[in-house]
Amino acid sequence: MDAEEILKGLNSDQRAAVLHDHEKSAQLLILAGAGSGKTSVLTKRIQYRILCGVEPEKILALTFTAKAAAEMRERVQKLFPNAGVRLCTFHSLALYMLKCKVPCGGEGAGGECPAYEILGFKKIPSPTESSEREFSQALSKLKLKAKISRENLFSDCYGAAVSTKLRPLRETVLQTGQVVFEDLIYLAIHLLETNEVACNYFREQWKEILVDEYQDINPSQYRLVKNLLGERKQLFVVGDDDQAIYGFRGADIGNIERFCEDFKESTLIRLEWNYRSVPNVLYLANDIFRNKPVHLRKVLRAGNMNGSGGNPLYKENRKPVVWVSDNPVEEIQKIVLSIKELREGYDLAWKNFAILVRYNRQRLYYEQALRDYNIPIVGDVVEMAEPGSSAEGSPEVTIEDGVHVETVHASKGLQYAVVYYAGLCEKLTPGQCTGSRKARKKQLDEERRLYYVGVTRAEAGLFLLYCKRRFWKGRLRRFRRSRFLPKESKTNSVEFMPVILFKVYVAVAVLSYMLFYILALPYLKLRYGKNFDAWLEHKIQDFSRFCMKVLRVDLTIEDQAQLGKVDWNRPVFVVGNHNSFADIPIVFLTLQKTVGFVAKKSLGRIPFLNFWMYKIGCILVNREKGGAAKAVRKAIAERGNAVRVFIFPEGTRSKTGALGNFKSGVFRFACENNALMLPLVITGSGPVWERRKDMARCKVNVKVLSPIDVLECRKENEKFDPKVNLLPMVHKMMEDAL
Repeated sequence: MDAEEILKGLNSDQRAAVLHDHEKSAQLLILAGAGSGKTSVLTKRIQYRILCGVEPEKILALTFTAKAAAEMRERVQKLFPNAGVRLCTFHSLALYMLKCKVPCGGEGAGGECPAYEILGFKKIPSPTESSEREFSQALSKLKLKAKISRENLFSDCYGAAVSTKLRPLRETVLQTGQVVFEDLIYLAIHLLETNEVACNYFREQWKEILVDEYQDINPSQYRLVKNLLGERKQLFVVGDDDQAIYGFRGADIGNIERFCEDFKESTLIRLEWNYRSVPNVLYLANDIFRNKPVHLRKVLRAGNMNGSGGNPLYKENRKPVVWVSDNPVEEIQKIVLSIKELREGYDLAWKNFAILVRYNRQRLYYEQALRDYNIPIVGDVVEMAEPGSSAEGSPEVTIEDGVHVETVHASKGLQYAVVYYAGLCEKLTPGQCTGSRKARKKQLDEERRLYYVGVTRAEAGLFLLYCKRRFWKGRLRRFRRSRFLPKESKTNSVEFMPVILFKVYVAVAVLSYMLFYILALPYLKLRYGKNFDAWLEHKIQDFSRFCMKVLRVDLTIEDQAQLGKVDWNRPVFVVGNHNSFADIPIVFLTLQKTVGFVAKKSLGRIPFLNFWMYKIGCILVNREKGGAAKAVRKAIAERGNAVRVFIFPEGTRSKTGALGNFKSGVFRFACENNALMLPLVITGSGPVWERRKDMARCKVNVKVLSPIDVLECRKENEKFDPKVNLLPMVHKMMEDAL
């Protein structure tokens, strides 16, 4: 077995994560967007490290559920049967540590004893259900002003006076060994922070630490990881701050937001290719966090052209639909009719459908409503009558092929072909936020993340349901539309304006946009600091969307998943046909990346435009005087493997939309740099500007073609020639796609 077998099927970002070198690049934070394959990255990382010679027993991987740990263990052991990697939850790790025999006594002293004895336990600790009533009664006798919960009994956050009064309760736990799960974490931390010998023992036991769902860890779990790690760099964590929805359980999103501050030399990798949902669902998901801090922002991209199911429904790339109903009866009738139509039209199973809600009370209502329409529900128990017998006494079975009705919290980690997201109104989604202004903002932020989780459960169909009136908590109430819902589209009234005035309006709007940000640049550089480049990347996307809006363009992008095959850590040359000045923002939106493009030098004389062209790395050439190839080669040499250039191989705009002859320059550059070549085909952009005749909206389509690895081509054919082989190959691909 070699590394390539483990890395097979990974995209460039996943591959970079699995191959991460802690010694060179320190701790690693992976921001893994929804549906981006984080579990695969974690398990392949473990497999890769074992292949590199790390003893499996020296690897510790932590997650939040025993089910997730078992799934990861099964995947790891497919390649390395019986590998002794410790894959477990935080609580089972802490219990294991307390039961371990560790060196006891001073340095140099012999002998071992169970760690729990060092902490004062008289019996082996055994997790048990706590009796809140008994604890409250015992606590009331202490007459404490501070609010103490059973889970925080062993916390060290209390002052000396409170800790002294809590000692009898703590001693009772140590005498009986009857701990709750949070006791285990606090006591393990206490052991590591107060006993240097035990701390060194456990640090030696695990050389590499991996943590799943890092956004969900609480402060005590963070301390446990930090103490086990010490000053070492071997920390590999995966999480998604956009899916941090367990603040009510004590999870602290700050742990993932502060990671790069806590570990100054650390590296950050984003996993943005989503292999679950169609592009239009992801466009909505990306809009949810448009205003979040730029250094944590992710842009989900559809990485699977067939969706996760391969059904024709996925190919349709349906836009999310907002349904407004006056009452629950009207709403449930819409849901039932839609389920039946989609089931029959696309041969979907009942289990491919889900209704998601914010609260459990809503779940019970929708379950009963579906039963009233004789629609099966996952988890219901029914009697199966045996032939020739009465129904009574027949065996019972649990329905597995039924519609899922879930709270959004329960749906995390799951996915469904079609999702009906119900209750999108104020006080339901988002739920009612209470307390101080700061507390309300914190709650609202978590509600927004919960909405994101619900949206990203949908693979191919998403229906957002707003019901104006419904019974809630005992009475009929009227609800306002949720602030999270997409804004209602305005009527498509065509504004009549002479084309010449329209072009003046567009030019002024676009140049004003550029000028505004030029003037704001000093402030923006100061504000974003080291994150300025990331801000610029996002702002170019915003600018491109703005251009499409003022130009009245409806843009459709086909096969964007092909971009997931591109390794952007290598030189990449993007080529496309040329019909309009509008092609540049169209290309930016297609790639969802900023690339410098080769353009004629005269464009550099346009006010404001020239500033931004230099800012994004454009290469300006003088076609009349020659020397274009020299200028491009110089720019490529300066950028090295980071070179990302867009070139129109026709060299000029087509007046008819037909594909012209290609110049060979870009193909020579690709071969000289053993680069990846990515072809795009744009149709319909000519009438956007140059051939504009009226104010009607323009429909533009971009198709992303399969990338070509020039290095692989040259390995297969030693005489591979850019002009003879590569140029005709790309020209035919693009011509066929037009």
